[in-house]
Amino acid sequence: MNDFASVSVVVIISAILLVAFFRKKNVFCLFTDGALDGLKTMLTVAPSIIGLVLMVTLMQKSGLFDFVGSVLNPLCEKCGFPVEVLPLALIRPVSGSGALAVLDNILENYPPDEFVGKVASVMMGSTETTFYVIAMYFGSVNITKVGKTVACALLADITGIIMSVVSVSLFL
Repeated sequence: MNDFASVSVVVIISAILLVAFFRKKNVFCLFTDGALDGLKTMLTVAPSIIGLVLMVTLMQKSGLFDFVGSVLNPLCEKCGFPVEVLPLALIRPVSGSGALAVLDNILENYPPDEFVGKVASVMMGSTETTFYVIAMYFGSVNITKVGKTVACALLADITGIIMSVVSVSLFL
């Protein structure tokens, strides 16, 4: 498989160069123009991503996730929501890497074939890193009014969180 990947990269690059040659295009100029466009996009998106990373760090370090978890804990127990996946439900819309670390911690304590492990796995696949996606896509085109988008996206995340518990209870 590694040989296939190596050969395919060489074939793709060769095909690009051949097409450019026959169309009489300056590949280097096209490459540098594309790199400049990429740099401009990065500079446009960077403030949004920096703000998001700052927000996630502040929420984690301040103990806000722990506080919200302790407040929601009694409600989760009454509804049959596994309390063990609550940290994943809280961090997933904010941070993909943070959610992956929480999922890893959950799966160390609850194997993937147990109820909690199944719910955590389904939840990870059924939700999105909402704030990252909004910061990235909206920031790249300078859209600042994202209120309704955030509300709808968080509603979709809540639906994914609830349905992960329901679907694992019913089908797995």
